[in-house]
Amino acid sequence: MRNDKITPLYERLSRDDELQGDSNSIVHQKEMLEEYARKNHFPNPIHFTDDGISGTRFDRPGFTAMMEEVEAGRVEAIIVKDMSRLGRDYLKVGQVMEILRQQGVRLIAINDGVDSDKGDDDFTPFRNIMNEFYARDTSRKIKSVFKAKGMTGKHLTGQVPYGYLWADEKREQWVIDDEAAVVVRQIFSLTMEGFGPYQISQLLKQQKIEIPSVHLARHGEGVNKTKTFKDPYGWGSSTIVNLLKKREYLGHTVNFKTRKHFKDKKSHYVDESEWTIFENTHEAIIDQETFDNVQRIRGNVRRYPDGFGEIHPLTGLMYCADCGGKMYVHRTYNGQRIPQYTCSQYGKYPIGTLCKTQHRINASVVMTLIADMLKAIAEYSKTDRAEFIKTVQEAQAAQQTTDINKKKRRLAAAQKRAGELEKLMCKIYEDNALGKLPDARYAALDAQYAKEQDELSSEIDGLEKSISGYEQSRKSAEKFIALVDKYENFDTMTTTMLNEFVEKILVHERARKGSIETTQEVEIYFNFVGRYVPPHFGEVNLTPEEQEALRKKEERKDRLHQNYLRRKANGKQKEYEDRIKTEKRRQMEAKKAALRAEDMAKGIYTTVASLPRQEPQKGMLPARPAAS
Repeated sequence: MRNDKITPLYERLSRDDELQGDSNSIVHQKEMLEEYARKNHFPNPIHFTDDGISGTRFDRPGFTAMMEEVEAGRVEAIIVKDMSRLGRDYLKVGQVMEILRQQGVRLIAINDGVDSDKGDDDFTPFRNIMNEFYARDTSRKIKSVFKAKGMTGKHLTGQVPYGYLWADEKREQWVIDDEAAVVVRQIFSLTMEGFGPYQISQLLKQQKIEIPSVHLARHGEGVNKTKTFKDPYGWGSSTIVNLLKKREYLGHTVNFKTRKHFKDKKSHYVDESEWTIFENTHEAIIDQETFDNVQRIRGNVRRYPDGFGEIHPLTGLMYCADCGGKMYVHRTYNGQRIPQYTCSQYGKYPIGTLCKTQHRINASVVMTLIADMLKAIAEYSKTDRAEFIKTVQEAQAAQQTTDINKKKRRLAAAQKRAGELEKLMCKIYEDNALGKLPDARYAALDAQYAKEQDELSSEIDGLEKSISGYEQSRKSAEKFIALVDKYENFDTMTTTMLNEFVEKILVHERARKGSIETTQEVEIYFNFVGRYVPPHFGEVNLTPEEQEALRKKEERKDRLHQNYLRRKANGKQKEYEDRIKTEKRRQMEAKKAALRAEDMAKGIYTTVASLPRQEPQKGMLPARPAAS
C-alpha cells in the first residue's frame, strides 16, 4: 500500500547556538537527519528549517509549516537532532508533544535517545527544563554584557534619533544633523507658542518637510531604509509627541528604556525610574529650560481648540482655586466674542456637585493682570536690583520651606507605616504557616497589605525626589531674574512668553455673585519662584474725597447684594428669572446662531447636519414560497 505521509526533518539554529561550533550548524543537522531517515526507512523525508531563530519562540516559519502538516494528518514521524531543536520552553514543548501524541505522530530526538514509539521517557520533562534553563542563562549573560556596556554611557541602540547622525563608521558617537535639528527646534518652538501636535504636523506637511523615517533612510539610517513611503511628508501627531519627549535632545544618553524577556524576545518599555541617563554625552539640540517648559505644557494643555478658533494662550495654565480642576475657555457662550474661563468640574453632571460655582472670569482680565504684574516686576528689578533679588529669594524660600516641611512630615509617616506593614506581613505569614490563620483570611490580608505597600513605596519615592531636589530648586530664583531681563517690555503677551513665565494661575470665586462690578482674587504662580508679588503692586493712593466716594459705592453694592440674597432665599429671584428666562434664552440663542453662521462662513467648522446625507443601501428579501 502506498504511503502518502511525510517525515519532517526539523532543523533549527539560533544566534546563540552558533557560538557552540559547527556541530549545531544547519548543514550538520541536515546531514545527520537525512542519514537517520535513510537508514530507518522513513517515508518522504522533507526538511523544515528555522535558521537564526531562538528556541523560546514558537512562531517560527519552519516550525509553523510543519505543525500545519501535523494538523492536516499528513505526518508519519518528526525527527530532530535533540529536544532543544524543538524548543527551549518546557511548557510549550510539552504542549507540542501532547499534540503529536493525539495526532499519532512519532517524535524522535536522535542525540537524546527519545522515541515516542518506545514509550514515555521519564527524563524528557527534566531535559526540556534544562533546555529552557540554557536559554534563560544565555539571556542573562547577554543582558549582563549590555548592562556593562550601557553603564559606561555608550549608546545601546544601533539607531540614531531624528536630529542626529553617527559621527563615523565606528557608530559610537552622535553628531547633530543640521537639517533635521532645525525641524526639531521648530517643533519645540511651535509647542511653546501654543500649537498642538496635530497642528504642528499639518504645518510641517504644508512645508513639505520629510518625515523622520524618510529623512533617516536618505542617510542610510533607520529601520525603513528599503521601505516605499506612501506620503514622505505625512507627519502624524504621535510622531510629534514622541519627539517632544526625547531627553536625548538635551545632549544626554538614555539607556535601559526597554527590556526583553528571554522567551518572547520583544522589547517592552519600562518605568522611567529604571532608566539610566548619562548627561552631556553629545551636543544638545534643545536647552533644559525649553524642554522643561514643553513637558509642563504637554502635561497641562487641553489638546484641541474649542471649535471656534485657535487655542487661547491661557489654556492649560488656568485652575480653579477651590477644587483644583482645570478651567476651560468659552468664546461664544455669552453670545459675544469675549473669551471666558470657567471651572470644568462645575459643569460635570450633576452640575455644582464637584465644584459649587463656575469661578467665571474674562480672559482679558487675567492677561492684563499678568502683563501689569510683569511690568511692575521688571521696573522693580531695574530700580533696586539688590532688593529685588532679595525679595524673590525670600518669597521662594518661604513657600518652599512650608511645602518641604509638609513633605518631610508625610515622608516620615509613610516610612513608619511601611515598616509596620513589613512586620504585619511577616506576622500573618507565620500565623498562616502555624495554622493560626486560615488560608482565605491570609490571602485577603496579604493582598490588602501588598497593595498598600506598593502605594506607599511609590509615594515615598516621589517625596524623596522632591526633598532631594529642594536645594537645587533654591538656586532657580536666578533663572527667573534672568528671564525678566530677557524682555524689554511686556505690552504684548505672547503664548511663548506666558509659558516661559507662568506655571499656573488659580482663580477664586467672585466676592459678590450676581454683581457686575466686584472683586475676584487671582493667584499667579511663576516658573522657578512660585507665587511672587512685587512690593506695593496694586496699591493706589486715593484722596479723602475719592475714598468717601468709594465707600458709598461699596455700601450700595453690599446693600444690593444682600437684597439679591434675600430674594434668592424667599424664591422671588427664581420667579423673576423664570418670567424672563424664555425671552433671554431666545435672545442668547439668536446671538450664538449668528456667531456660528459667521464661523461656518469662514470655514472654521461645519456641522454634521450640513454634510451630504448618506442613505443606507436597501437589500432584497428572498421570496417566500407560496402556501400550498
